Amino acid sequence: MPTYQFEAMDATGQEIKDVLEANSEAEAQATIRQMGYFVTKIALKKARKGQADKAKVGGKKPRSFAIGGVNSKTRTLFTRQLSILQDAGLPILRSLRILEGQQKPGRFRNCLMDVCDEIEGGATLSEAMSKSPKAFDRLYVNMIRAGEAGGALEVILRRLAEFMERSQSLKRKVKGALIYPVVVIGVAVGILVFIMIKIVPAFKKIFEDFKTKLPPMTEALIMISDLCAQYWFLIPSIPIGIWLMVKLLRKFEYGRAGWDLFTLKMPIFGQLVEKNTMARTTRTLGTLVSSGVPILEALNITRETSGNAMFERLYGKVSDSIREGESIAKPLKEYSRPGFNALTAFFWMFFLGGPIGLLIYITRMNQRVVDDLVVNMVDVGEETGELDTMLYKVADTYDEEVAVLTESLVSLMEPLLIIFLGGAVGFIVISLFMPLVSLITKLSG
Repeated sequence: MPTYQFEAMDATGQEIKDVLEANSEAEAQATIRQMGYFVTKIALKKARKGQADKAKVGGKKPRSFAIGGVNSKTRTLFTRQLSILQDAGLPILRSLRILEGQQKPGRFRNCLMDVCDEIEGGATLSEAMSKSPKAFDRLYVNMIRAGEAGGALEVILRRLAEFMERSQSLKRKVKGALIYPVVVIGVAVGILVFIMIKIVPAFKKIFEDFKTKLPPMTEALIMISDLCAQYWFLIPSIPIGIWLMVKLLRKFEYGRAGWDLFTLKMPIFGQLVEKNTMARTTRTLGTLVSSGVPILEALNITRETSGNAMFERLYGKVSDSIREGESIAKPLKEYSRPGFNALTAFFWMFFLGGPIGLLIYITRMNQRVVDDLVVNMVDVGEETGELDTMLYKVADTYDEEVAVLTESLVSLMEPLLIIFLGGAVGFIVISLFMPLVSLITKLSG
């Protein structure tokens, strides 16, 4: 199909320059007028030699080499832009072509090219997107399918864009809160290791040359320094080894359940993980229900996108109960107790001091991950027929709690880090200067 390059003016008098595909110049002008523009100049765009050759042989646009998946930030921006273009009344293929041209070469642009090719071949938007699962997951595709079935694609795209933007904002808050303590701890560990490996041995040699009797604190410091110098490779190896162990265990269903239960119930950060997951899953379910997706399909999609084995089990049980004629609220309350998991008990003992960690885990293992507030609001939503509204309110409530909890943790960690660093530096300074003062006193005497 020929491509026409045109210049036009919109209702405000602003100049517009763009291209479009049409069978003839008259058809191109009619399409531009339908878009609300006044044509000032139009001409057939000459194709480059490579493009002309490709058109002659009927080939597809070349795809760039791409590694990895699609960035959620890129997908969120694309959804918002597609929603705006659909609100403006542009044809879906034209909207996709415009957005495809704005993307940088990579995985997402390749996926958009594939989607455009599928639509040109007669497929619907949801069918085309389902063939690019690396860019558009089941939640995305099912919401688009519901919008097409109800004839409200622009409304669904708007809801989907809002949902993705809220999820992205919450993720940014949590990540931003964790960056500060991680960076501070990393720098502090690096400095302390440097002191132990380079500075303390120099003082040790001075003390040995003068045969000074060392106090217990100094002996302890020198022992730590010797261990750091001798086994320095364990400092990066231990956290990497733990990370690899967790990754390996998560390959198995029972291991994944064990680690996810540990993260939900761990001290301090467990509440943050639990509330964050609850906010995300309730907003996902509410968005799907409000978009017209059947409740069983919505629960299955929520289960798959929850990212936590405990919530996957919970929503799976809710789905099974609904098939048997139950409501959502009753199984949501009944199956929200995690129960005992041997690997979770192992993680508590490993990270939190053996028997003490196991005792803490036993006292916490039956605490519900869904509190009465959520159960009651879901129950009211089912009775009034406003389940999606209640789920949105639950998600908003938990979003606020996550934000408050994140700020509180950051405020709490700042003085704790200062105390830790001050204590470590103070211990090193006192341990080194006590024998120095004794040595200077002897020399002066």
